Amino acid sequence: MAVYGGIQGHELERWLNALTNAAYDRRCPLSKVHGGNARARTARQDLLYLAHGFRGGEQSRDVVADGLGRWCQHYLTEAEWYVLVGDSAKPRTTRQSPVSSSASHDEVDDALEVLMQHRVG
Repeated sequence: MAVYGGIQGHELERWLNALTNAAYDRRCPLSKVHGGNARARTARQDLLYLAHGFRGGEQSRDVVADGLGRWCQHYLTEAEWYVLVGDSAKPRTTRQSPVSSSASHDEVDDALEVLMQHRVG
């Protein structure tokens, strides 16, 4: 299981903007969200629901920050989390299969490079 830090209420607007932009960037791994188009649509809908609740004043900043933290745990790999927070620490585990080819590894590295453009930290 990945180790994620909490999203603070005062950082919420930056996180919502970064994750929404990353979720709709076709070059980014968040556009696929590790499970195909149906899961990607669900992830984007959940993210937009959280953003609407916050921006519409329907939910408090802390409630949305907590929900966004759960969203990250559910939809992001640990490597993606570290890229978004701008942490130089290496993730301990990833969701890659143990028998991954070097082409797949290069593809993941390229996707994480694109994700760096949406970094929050």
